[in-house]
Amino acid sequence: MATDIVGQLADSLARTGVEEWELSYKGQGRKLDDGQSVEEIVKEIEEFQGLQALRLEGNTIGVEAAQAIAKALQTKSQFKCCYWSDMFTGRLRSEIPPALNSLGDALVTAGARLRVLDLSDNAFGPDGVKGIEQLLKSPACHTLTELKLNNCGMGIGGGKILAAALMECHKTSSAVGAPLRLKVFIAGRNRLENDGARALAQAFQLMGSLEEVHMPQNGINHPGVTALATAMQHNAGLRVLNLNDNTFTKRGAIAMAQALKHLRSVQVINFGDCLVRSEGAIAIAETVSEGLPILKELNLSFGEITEEAALALAHAVKSKTHLEKLDLNGNALGLEGCEALKEAMQSMKIGDLLGSLSDDEGEPEVDDDDDDDDDDDEETDEEGVEEEEEEEDGEGEEEDDQEDEEEEEDEEEEEDESPGVKVSTPVSALRPPDVSSFLSFPSPDKLLKLGAKRALLIEEQVDLSDAMKTAHAFLTISSVYKEEDEEVKTAVLDSIDAVLRKAFSSPSFQGYDFVSCLLVLLGLIKSEDKVKPVRVVSGQLQALEHVVRQDYFPRESVAVLEAFMSRNSKALEPVDGARSGLQTTLQGLQWGS
Repeated sequence: MATDIVGQLADSLARTGVEEWELSYKGQGRKLDDGQSVEEIVKEIEEFQGLQALRLEGNTIGVEAAQAIAKALQTKSQFKCCYWSDMFTGRLRSEIPPALNSLGDALVTAGARLRVLDLSDNAFGPDGVKGIEQLLKSPACHTLTELKLNNCGMGIGGGKILAAALMECHKTSSAVGAPLRLKVFIAGRNRLENDGARALAQAFQLMGSLEEVHMPQNGINHPGVTALATAMQHNAGLRVLNLNDNTFTKRGAIAMAQALKHLRSVQVINFGDCLVRSEGAIAIAETVSEGLPILKELNLSFGEITEEAALALAHAVKSKTHLEKLDLNGNALGLEGCEALKEAMQSMKIGDLLGSLSDDEGEPEVDDDDDDDDDDDEETDEEGVEEEEEEEDGEGEEEDDQEDEEEEEDEEEEEDESPGVKVSTPVSALRPPDVSSFLSFPSPDKLLKLGAKRALLIEEQVDLSDAMKTAHAFLTISSVYKEEDEEVKTAVLDSIDAVLRKAFSSPSFQGYDFVSCLLVLLGLIKSEDKVKPVRVVSGQLQALEHVVRQDYFPRESVAVLEAFMSRNSKALEPVDGARSGLQTTLQGLQWGS
């Protein structure tokens, strides 16, 4: 009888299954050098009727292999989504532009109309941007809604090329009555600096269609921030603005606060580690108090904010009925200031929305009155830095080696040249790991850098009463799982166990809801809320195999999971080995019970 019930449930859920228009080789670690190495892929592309999406992430593709794949794509007129992040590992930088040119030309020839172009984690530098320049200008990108170029090492030169291409695309698409309406733009860790940010700001202002902008860790100072602020005013539908780990100072923060007054759809603001300072924070508090009616998250951590400004922010958010979190960690409140902030939030019955204050920097050494001098010095310093960076862009610096340099430059630009004056800029080496950065762009290194308290830090960031958010957090953490790396493996499994054990221990948390959300995110069932599935990797199923053995995982959910793992699904084809292992474990648990 139990088997029949499980079967009926599985059939019912499967009838809402996701339609498959996607061909995926994601995470297979293939070394594709020439035409012979991609014969199988080429054949599958050619035979796939109505192909709309191709996933090549986690492989390494040479010029000849790219040309062979491109030839197969020339007839795919319904093609829409390029999931091509992390696909040039170990390649010479000179190989990347011709490979991208071939693929881009094929899509133009096919008459494709793209929606998603994801080339993140390809350290191709400015020359790589030139490799997609013609594609971006072509009719194939007139319909583009998501452009993801995170961690590509574009530099100032690449940012300018990208901005010019987007503006040309908008111009030509507008001429035929269907202007480019880009919604999601992601370009973190690209060393865009002020000139790159200014160029992109012009494109953003022209398009006016952005809903999400993610540009963390780009070495942008207040001139670039101010240009972006002006551009954001023209994007009325903006929902998410993430500029984490750039350097606003009060000028940039005040400019951004003024811009936000023109926007009513913003839900997430991440200005953490941006040195907004107290005057900037107070300006933002004023904007929050007067507008932003559906604000959900406000992150102003590590910004040298003092008690007065923090209290102003607390009072500003008290009427925000949609607010889920206010993050003011790592500021300069001092012990008494932290207690005052907590008491104020509790008195307004929103104490549970305040994030941890465990890394507060204590009371500041210098008042914000020095800010103007800092800004003047900063603007002078950055001109020389930008000229130097434009020369370096041509040489193609490796992005992975630059994070420490970025932070050091930001600190140097904030130092006052007047003798005897100290500015209390947070020291990079003492800054705690960024949980938000890991959850947004996970990597094994980021997880390890969270340290021994990683599980606690993640628990503070994720709403574990929400089954969907908990399932998403599980898949994010487990995406970096590595069976062969004992340190990473242990960090992943310990974090998952702590997070899920806490979630399942809550009487209001339903195991069935968690499993249903998990199946939705894995692309095995369709959500009525149109939740977008994640990109499934082997580590997620290997971690799930561990989870189902634990005492906190509900036994009644084992049969449902096994039923779905036994079904044919293109979403799981790239991870068939891990799926088989999980399926065997699930079957063993059923037999054992």
